Formats: sequence, structure tokens, C-alpha cells
Amino acid sequence: MSQSLLRRGILAAAESETVARFVHRYGPNLGAFRFVAGNTLDETVPVLRELNRRGLSVTLDRLGEGEVDSAYADQAEAAYLAILDRIALEQLDSHVSLKLTQLGLDLDREAAKARLVAIVSKAEAQGSFVRVDMEDSRHTEATVSLFMELRPDHPGIGLVIQSYLRRSEADMRELARLRANVRVVKGAYLEPPAVAFPDKAEVDENFKRLVAMHLEAGCYTAVATHDPVLIAFTEDFTRSHGIGPDRFEFQMLFGIRPALQQALAERGYRVRVYVPFGPDWYPYFMRRLAERPANLGFFLKNLARR
Repeated sequence: MSQSLLRRGILAAAESETVARFVHRYGPNLGAFRFVAGNTLDETVPVLRELNRRGLSVTLDRLGEGEVDSAYADQAEAAYLAILDRIALEQLDSHVSLKLTQLGLDLDREAAKARLVAIVSKAEAQGSFVRVDMEDSRHTEATVSLFMELRPDHPGIGLVIQSYLRRSEADMRELARLRANVRVVKGAYLEPPAVAFPDKAEVDENFKRLVAMHLEAGCYTAVATHDPVLIAFTEDFTRSHGIGPDRFEFQMLFGIRPALQQALAERGYRVRVYVPFGPDWYPYFMRRLAERPANLGFFLKNLARR
């Protein structure tokens, strides 16, 4: 089976209630928490301290997405405000990442905007930063438009752009005009070919194009990849264009290729680890399995040992 078909199969299976029940029941004992730092913030803080001790920065994501009610969205806002206070108290080298559906984007755009402004304003007052994560393509337009609305008044906010989406090059041109801090990722949702490039080679080429565009525009760029080819491209491009390590960073996921993270940091690059936590870890975990067969193999190997 090709990697593309395997990925689509895992993402489709993630919608199954039977699969969800099984993974929720056995996942924590079968390796799910290789990719998730803990259920609670208290469990997660020691992980952040250790990453910082090793010279790695962090972006902290309280997991949760999809359909929520207003009470959940209010709780998510309160949780992120508390996370920012904890980061400041502990003097951690960390900022936060969040998804707009957590803040009620699908319920009430203006209410979600108000919640986001409250979080970003607190982060800015503390000298910190908030990254707005990108979700599936149904939310792309709303996420980009809300970000563009807020960015002129809030320099402490950044966005994520997915290289597998066909629209991303046009979005990146607009974001460059705003001098936006952008994280470039490949993308991890199941999307139709009309919306997203179906071929990995096309996704990778678009990733390179987006990174090069944003760096050439003089904008801070977070290059989020574990792919040695894309890392080497970024190293070569920044070196040949005289772009210093203060103008970009590499970002990688918690639990994936930690030795590579450390090696890049030791070579003088800024490396930020995306650290998710919280009880709503199932969708995130399934996307990690879908991204790389090695991740699925790790899970199945643990399952076979039971």
C-alpha cells in the first residue's frame, strides 16, 4: 500500500467511533503519549523545563478542536490565559498555539475574535506570542481573514500556512504585505484534490516555494518539518541569501526526531518544539499516525506486545 493510501486510510478510520473508543481506551498505554506531553498543564510543565534546559524553545498547544459550545469556548479562553500566566511565572521559553474552533469560530465569529484578542493582548503584555494554528480547509478562509483583520494592531500574533493547499501561495503573498510571522507546514488533514495537492512531490515543492517567498520578503519564518531534504533546502537558501538565524526557526513536533532537534540547536539554529497536551488528544494523535508509517509502526509494535 502506498503512503498516500495508508495516510488516507488512517484519517478515514479516525472518523470511526469504534476506532475512537479503542484508541481512547488503549492509546495511552500503547504509545500515544510519545506525542502528547500530558493530560494536564502540571504534568506538562516539567517537559517544557527539560526542553528549555536542552536549548530548545517551545510552542504549547492545549488540544481541542471541532464542534464546541460557548461554555467550552469560554473555558478554552480561560485555560489559555492561565497557561500564559504559568509560562510567565515559570519563566519558560515558550509561547502558545491555538485553534480558532476551540474559541468558538463555528458558533460566533465575533465572539471567537473577542476571545482571541483577549489571549493575544495578555501575551503581548507579557512579551509573549500567540500562533493561530490552521485546521482543515473548511476553516482556512475564516482563519486567514480573522488573522489579517487583527494583525495590523497585534504584532504578537502569527499564523500557520499549509503547503498542501493550492491557495497557500496567494495567501502567503498577502501575509507578506502584513509582515506576518508565519509557520509553514505541509498539512495533515484529509483534503480533496481540488483543494490540496495530492502528490507529495508537489507538496514539498510548494513548501520550498512558500519558505523562499516569505524569507525573501524579509518576514520571520518558522519552517516546520522533520524532512532532511526540506531542512537542507532551508539551510542552503538562508546561507546563499545571507539570511541570519535570527530571521527564521525550525519547528518540530514533540516526540518526533528529538535527536535531529538537538543537532540543529547545537549547530546554532533556533529550534522550537510543538508540545501538545490535554485530554482531547485523539484527533491530534491520529494525524501523527497518518503522517509517517514509522509512527503507525511504533503504535502497532506496542499493540503486539500486549
